[in-house]
Amino acid sequence: MAKSAVAQYDSLDVAPLLAHAKDEVVTHSFVRYVPLPKAGGTLALVTLDNGKDHTRPNTLGPQGLVELRETLWGLQKEAAAGSIQAVAITGSPFILAAGADLSKVGDIPDRATGVLMVKLGHQTLGLLGEMGVPSFCFINGLALGGGLEVALNADYRTVSQSAAALALPEVFLGLIPGWGGAWLLPNLVGIKNALTVMVENPLKMNRTLKPEQALKLGIADAMFPAARFLEDSLAFADEVVAGKRKVKRPHQPGALERNTVWPLAVNTARKMLRERIGTVAKSPYAALDLLAGAKSSTKAAGFAAEDDVLAELIAGDQFRASVYAFMLTQKRAKVTPGAPDREHAQPITKVGVVGGGLMARQFAFQILRRLEVPVVISDISEERVNDATTWMEGEVQALLDKGRLHSDTANKLRGLIHGTTTMADFADCDLVIEAVFEEIGVKREVFQELEKHVSEEAILASNTSSLSIGDIASVLKHPGRMVGIHFFNPVAVMPLVEVVKADKSSDAALATGVALVNKLRKTAIVTADTTGFVVNRLLAKLLGEAMHAIEVGTPYEVVDESVAPLGLPMGPFALLELVGLQVGAHVLDTHHNAFPDRFFASEALTKLVGHGRIYDRDAKKKITGVSAFASDLIGEGPGYTAEELRDRVYDGLADEVWRMLDEGVVAGPEDIDVAMILGAGWPFHMGGLTPFLDRVGASEKARGKTFHTPPIKGVS
Repeated sequence: MAKSAVAQYDSLDVAPLLAHAKDEVVTHSFVRYVPLPKAGGTLALVTLDNGKDHTRPNTLGPQGLVELRETLWGLQKEAAAGSIQAVAITGSPFILAAGADLSKVGDIPDRATGVLMVKLGHQTLGLLGEMGVPSFCFINGLALGGGLEVALNADYRTVSQSAAALALPEVFLGLIPGWGGAWLLPNLVGIKNALTVMVENPLKMNRTLKPEQALKLGIADAMFPAARFLEDSLAFADEVVAGKRKVKRPHQPGALERNTVWPLAVNTARKMLRERIGTVAKSPYAALDLLAGAKSSTKAAGFAAEDDVLAELIAGDQFRASVYAFMLTQKRAKVTPGAPDREHAQPITKVGVVGGGLMARQFAFQILRRLEVPVVISDISEERVNDATTWMEGEVQALLDKGRLHSDTANKLRGLIHGTTTMADFADCDLVIEAVFEEIGVKREVFQELEKHVSEEAILASNTSSLSIGDIASVLKHPGRMVGIHFFNPVAVMPLVEVVKADKSSDAALATGVALVNKLRKTAIVTADTTGFVVNRLLAKLLGEAMHAIEVGTPYEVVDESVAPLGLPMGPFALLELVGLQVGAHVLDTHHNAFPDRFFASEALTKLVGHGRIYDRDAKKKITGVSAFASDLIGEGPGYTAEELRDRVYDGLADEVWRMLDEGVVAGPEDIDVAMILGAGWPFHMGGLTPFLDRVGASEKARGKTFHTPPIKGVS
């Protein structure tokens, strides 16, 4: 007879793993017994608690897993003896568990130890599905990765209406859900829903689920208000055990889905991945392979497959690079090097936005939504103002329709939107941000007029992508109030904002800019006032080299091939179309004017601006090829090979990063990495731009040394 999913780990020796866990913050397992009035029995309730507050979430390290395993073994014996009729597991306030402690997982020394960690997780959490009595997970708060897999291993799940987030983010981190999730999830909610949670969401900047979404997908069987969550969950368990409540799971796959929908969905996802991210990243494809296998394998076989795949990924360089990137971005979300103390930040009770274009209205709406303060948006005509305010009202309605806003909040937000054609209406704003045409004369005129109307304490900001904040502020009577707040497009999606400190920017201006970014739930990096700041300066180097290569005779496909190892979400020409050809040409011209010996302007790109596009597209806007006009712009020279151009790009980027560090544009190479990861879509599994340049030898070639010592492992 085949062994159960858990029994295959009976001979597991975790002593070598525990030897590496001496400084673990242990999440303990506490048990109390709760009567089940309707079922006429007792439920054993296990609470996970590391003794810390919500700022240090429960994590599942080796010691904590061993303790939970011992606890569940004991309860399994009690169930067999008839002492208990159900088992449930929940977490300390606001937190179920945030999975494994990534900072410790990254220290696992070899594949053999990694295998032990994976198998221990399977053995421990798998017990929840083999208790001999019904098992429940009461998802009282945050449940990420292994934390959500705790819930998936149980027979039934409830979720609190106030749970912060639920997710399986492993693919985002170069891993796969390896404590049962890759087999349990598709067999619970169907392959399409599993693909959304396991692959699609992690690759969308690590999108998470809200409790309502978890309920709709079928991950949770019931949802209860936070105030009575434990009481209602216990009553739910009592009714299930008593046979008075039947749990329906409409998404659980049947034979039809397994035989037809399942393989088609996996193949479609595989094709989508190849088009979107290429084939360098290992974890998304490993996840697809496991999901494909989950269609017909047993739970024991599914767990064993996860063991093999996850152990290989943990020992690989992509995971270690991902951990570096993840830990770095998490840290920077809380601490901003170069920012003044928060006490210098001024209160923001009303915000003005000059300009009603797409970029301006996007960040105006984000400010409205997150700060819930009056937002005044201006433009040169009533028609343009009405377009902007109507768009913002439409965004409010869209969130309401999706159930992401309460009707009362939606009504409040609508009442806070104001449009104007006169700057006098900015008189009582605490902060005014400009987003008009990217021409310094125009911007100076805007701020000269603004200063006539706002208070002396008001902070003024520009969303310029490449112009000098100090040059813009030079026309002000009080230039110290000026700061750069550079958003990236699309604002709702991109998590980075560059906060630019000019020579005269006051601590109040800089601190207020950083505080605004934090309130928008985005990550700020403080940069010096230099052309292009960080992201656009490095992208200008890349895009300038790409367009120069075209002009000297290099085919478009060779250019794309040359930079593919960088792992960016799209090639240089697709990126130019995304940001806008006119904007791209302006950025290249600006950088060429500032650094003519290192940056190319592009006559070809200027011609493409007039043509309007690089690629031809079909009715569904899918690229069908480079347009004939763009092809005609390829120069008559021999051009570069992919390898030659790749070396030019790598060497140019390394040289530019060293120069930026010399100039003090940012505090260190880590800030360059944060900027490129969050502002340019640099993949986590590559570990950041500066570690990559170390690995390919470009940083040492430029300066005879590396940005990091020792170099950070990853993909090159």
